Amino acid sequence: MKFGKEFTSQMVHEWQEAYMDYNYLKNLLKDLLDFKKKNAPLSEVAATPEGSLKRRISMYRAFSGLQSRYTSFKGSSGNNNNNNHEDEVILVNTVQQEGSQGHHQTMFLMSSEEGGEYEMIFFKRLDDEFNKVITFYKKKVEEVKDEADELSKQMDALIALRIMVDKPSIGMPSDQVMMDDDSTLSPGSVVPTHIRSPGGSHMEAIQEVEMTGEEILEEESTSGNREKEKRNLMRFRPAPIEILDNVKINIDPATPISTLKNVIRTSKANLKFSKDELKKAEEQMKTALVEFYKKLRLLKSYRLLNVLAFSKIMKKYDKTTSRKASKSYSDMLDKSDLGNSDEANKLIERVEVTFVKHFVNGNRRKGMKHLRPQAKRETHRVTFFMGLFSGCSIALVAAIVVAIRAQHLLEHKDRDKYMNNIFPLYSLFGYIVLHMLMYGANVYYWKRFRVNYPFIFGFKQGTELGYKQVFLLASGLSVLALAASLFHLDMDMDPKTGSYETVKELIPLVLLFVILLITFCPLNILYRSSRFFFLRTSWHCLCAPLYKVTLPDFILADQLTSQVQAIRSLQFYVCYYVWGNFKTRSNTCQDSEVYKILYIVVAIIPFWSRFIQCLRRLFEEKDSMQGLNSLKYFSTIVALVTRTLYDQKRGTFWKVMAASTSGITTIANTYWDLVIDWGLLQRNSKNPWLRDKLLVPHKIVYFVAIVLDIILRLVWMQLVLDIKDLSFLHEKAFLAVVACLEILRRGIWNFFRLENEHLNNVGKYRASKSVPLPFNYDEDKSM
Repeated sequence: MKFGKEFTSQMVHEWQEAYMDYNYLKNLLKDLLDFKKKNAPLSEVAATPEGSLKRRISMYRAFSGLQSRYTSFKGSSGNNNNNNHEDEVILVNTVQQEGSQGHHQTMFLMSSEEGGEYEMIFFKRLDDEFNKVITFYKKKVEEVKDEADELSKQMDALIALRIMVDKPSIGMPSDQVMMDDDSTLSPGSVVPTHIRSPGGSHMEAIQEVEMTGEEILEEESTSGNREKEKRNLMRFRPAPIEILDNVKINIDPATPISTLKNVIRTSKANLKFSKDELKKAEEQMKTALVEFYKKLRLLKSYRLLNVLAFSKIMKKYDKTTSRKASKSYSDMLDKSDLGNSDEANKLIERVEVTFVKHFVNGNRRKGMKHLRPQAKRETHRVTFFMGLFSGCSIALVAAIVVAIRAQHLLEHKDRDKYMNNIFPLYSLFGYIVLHMLMYGANVYYWKRFRVNYPFIFGFKQGTELGYKQVFLLASGLSVLALAASLFHLDMDMDPKTGSYETVKELIPLVLLFVILLITFCPLNILYRSSRFFFLRTSWHCLCAPLYKVTLPDFILADQLTSQVQAIRSLQFYVCYYVWGNFKTRSNTCQDSEVYKILYIVVAIIPFWSRFIQCLRRLFEEKDSMQGLNSLKYFSTIVALVTRTLYDQKRGTFWKVMAASTSGITTIANTYWDLVIDWGLLQRNSKNPWLRDKLLVPHKIVYFVAIVLDIILRLVWMQLVLDIKDLSFLHEKAFLAVVACLEILRRGIWNFFRLENEHLNNVGKYRASKSVPLPFNYDEDKSM
């Protein structure tokens, strides 16, 4: 792989604009090379093999002897120095500007030569790129230093809280630690080496590891380990518990009940020195250190990759111009903050040992698994079973089609009974499989176009599912559903199975029970981490607004708004197996008023969840756009209610209400999709009617997506226009087709929604998530 492609592939996605523009500088060198070729002397151009004329002339030169030539070369050191001085090509200086940091400026000393203006332009652009990179790097270094200071203060409070809660028996002489009646440390305790003073430098709060931690980790297996521990214990001094006087707990609500309590009281509670508080604080600190460690590794990768890129481009310059400028530039690079900075490395080492020391009881292997989780290896087994299940699904679909055609089931007298009672039960699994297939396709294209979907969704590193795993689950579920429906159909056609009426009708219910059992299975099988992430996010959606709204929460709620028909199918399961006589496929629950009311209520649940989520974000973030978004979802709820009432009651009034509300919400939702969620239709952008930055190289894809979104949004009008009254298609089948079209539209929406979110992160250089810290320092008391 060429370095340019490797350089791009290893970039931090969200920092792309801050990297050295290697391809642009390489194109400048190509222009320089083209100029040199066009203006090369005629004799050089006419030579058949390149350089052959020069070699032919050298063959007629006098031979000076091997030894004499070597001796003369060794003895001409002074001339070499002169030549080196004469061969200087560039001079790199640091120019100080008033009110700003110094920037590097390269002076090209051969500008008078032919083509020198091309080389001057190259070095000017090279300086611009270098100054851009080093400015960004310095800014990020200052950010991590500030964050390290904050983490140091948090560690101060955490260690003091541990002492207050655990009340440890440290085993030190009484003149060093005195325990009073309340088992608290005396105010005379001295700050240990691992706790810094408030004015200390960054991360000094965890520098205990430099004195004792590394020795313990390195000498665990040696015979003198106990003596070392004794000496370290004698030097140990506990943390000052007075820190807790200026600290309040800052733990986010973990349950709806705690949220309600905090709304009634306050979001910042005083410390009660309970084990529950300590456990939550430790979990938050672990998460904060893991994210901080990830940020440090990204910064380290950024520095090394840019240093390598500058080195590569200078070597390419030397090769293009036959000069020797890379040595001078490399010397400047090594002396710069980009070349010799080790701030990130030091912090990485300190975080590693701190995490191992304070959170995994000195087990380095376990600690590094938390800090550097390994991505799961893709195995051929996944590909094999995905192909196997996909082939089986196609074969089962073909078998069902053949059975329907062979038995003339479309003209059967019990066709309506089957479509009204059995078809809705199995269509539920079709909606789920189609949505999973769309998500798998999204994952494939997100990965192809370098959309950082694991970071956006907040997946735990190494647990996100790839498109093959998603397709494997989808194809496996389709095999179960299709096999069950074919078995059910076969029992319907076979007169010998008449005595098994109850068993036959319970097949869909058993299948649903199996799927729910797999979904809620606590065993570490079938991607437990992803299943629990889905369940936790679904619970947050149902309990909105009692949980803080995160991106996975409202993205999943948006997915559920496209699964209204699937939710109604779940309601029909209750109707079919509880209220009616499922053995004879006769039920009257659909005609009851209670069912009709619930038919509306269950459909508006996902839209209500999004409406409440928008209101909470409006109050917390003070973002007026969230208020407009909530109005959009409220209008959708009104349209859904009026459309359903029109379908149940008919009449001119309800038709006018359904048409007007559906028309308004269709226009509002379409505009929001294209302009807000996708960021498109910007008239003055670099790409007319799209946006400035696009990940897909073919612009036609965006215009096709816009047209499809508009067309598929018009499906909202299908009930009002009575398009479903088609003779060749059953009403239930038409509703299933409409539901599938909405799922397809949602799949298209997902790709461009996350692309826009990714580009927003890129624009803000946001490559790591912000993690809430457990403690809040009361600055007024601490001053």
